[in-house]
Amino acid sequence: MAAAEDQSSANRRPKPEPGNGGPTPITPIANTGLAEAITQGGRVYQLMVDSVKDYAIFMLDPAGYIASWNQGARRIKGYEADEIIGQHFSVFYTEDAKSIGHPQWELKVATQDGRFEEEGWRVRKDGTQFWANVVITAVRDETGELVGFAKVTRDLTERRSAEQRALADARRLAEAESANAAKSEFLTAMSHELRTPLNAIGGYTELLSLGLGGPITTEQVDYLERIRRSQQHLMAIISDLLNFSRIEAGHLVYDITTISLADVIASVAPLVEPQAVAKGVTLVAEPTSTECQAVADRGKVDQILLNLLSNAVKFTNKGGSVRVVCTTGDMMTTIAVTDTGIGIPPEKFEAIFEPFVQLGRSLSSAHEGTGLGLAISRDLARAMSGDLLVQSKVGAGSTFTLSLPRPLPQNPRSKKNAPKAG
Repeated sequence: MAAAEDQSSANRRPKPEPGNGGPTPITPIANTGLAEAITQGGRVYQLMVDSVKDYAIFMLDPAGYIASWNQGARRIKGYEADEIIGQHFSVFYTEDAKSIGHPQWELKVATQDGRFEEEGWRVRKDGTQFWANVVITAVRDETGELVGFAKVTRDLTERRSAEQRALADARRLAEAESANAAKSEFLTAMSHELRTPLNAIGGYTELLSLGLGGPITTEQVDYLERIRRSQQHLMAIISDLLNFSRIEAGHLVYDITTISLADVIASVAPLVEPQAVAKGVTLVAEPTSTECQAVADRGKVDQILLNLLSNAVKFTNKGGSVRVVCTTGDMMTTIAVTDTGIGIPPEKFEAIFEPFVQLGRSLSSAHEGTGLGLAISRDLARAMSGDLLVQSKVGAGSTFTLSLPRPLPQNPRSKKNAPKAG
């Protein structure tokens, strides 16, 4: 308690000491022009300042001792008026700031320039710190004599914390984008590096199968076919990785035009037919109207449908079926691929569209692939102003629906009569 009283006494305005060589006598605050100015400010002015609670507004005498106190100062700094008035305003500063004379420097600047403003750490009565915006304005009477300072303090701790969080988020985003860019560059480079030897493997396998290297046995034909299938499987994985890296990097180019989805189905379905036949799955392409058109990139739509049909056959057991049908709506045209396969639980509807996620993947799973097909397909669909959605029930199959914009109806042009020759 004695230490607290000594500290409080140290912060209060010193009393005049008579005698030669002693400190210059200082007039008590109550007898200065500053106190008179506050009193003459009027009752309304005092009520206005005192009622402000979001800002600490108080007066300092020319030496920096506190002469008034409002409700905002009480709320922000924690002091009651009777315990803070008369103390030096440096009590609100950190020890580091006081050790270099920062409070006195502020008053010096305000005296010279008429105003001082900064943001920095300040200290409450309980010792906690807050981030403050401080404005000190020199107050002079009609003769220009300095009678004190008006000090306004705002607590900006929450705003500063929000700004720091925003900066941290921006920094994390920049780091993530940099990491993604590096990943995309790596995938692109590796994809190109792997495609070259795989193409060579496929080419030499084809030459051997044709007998250009000499006669081959039936057993060797089987071996070559297995090599060819493995090469095609690896090429498909590499293509997925390359497409994914291009999409993430924004390097894909789209040739958007009006296309016939009937032609898309007619050209893609036969590509999956051998896979369906080999697995004992019936593949049915429903009759499609010539009006089933969309505004899209033909190559990208072929890629999406090929992925959807391949997945449908892959996850459908022997004896099941896969159906593809195209329908038109007011604004969109859709291609729906429906299978009688294993189905997808509702909680996985979004997860299956995430990169590198494959439903049912395990060390013993027979389902091969990168888990990029659906992620790539939905990204391609959305880039063409469409979408890819799924509806499914476990054990009852799934329906993947690709929606794409319909061509805008063309307004018939009015025919004008040609001018007659006169």
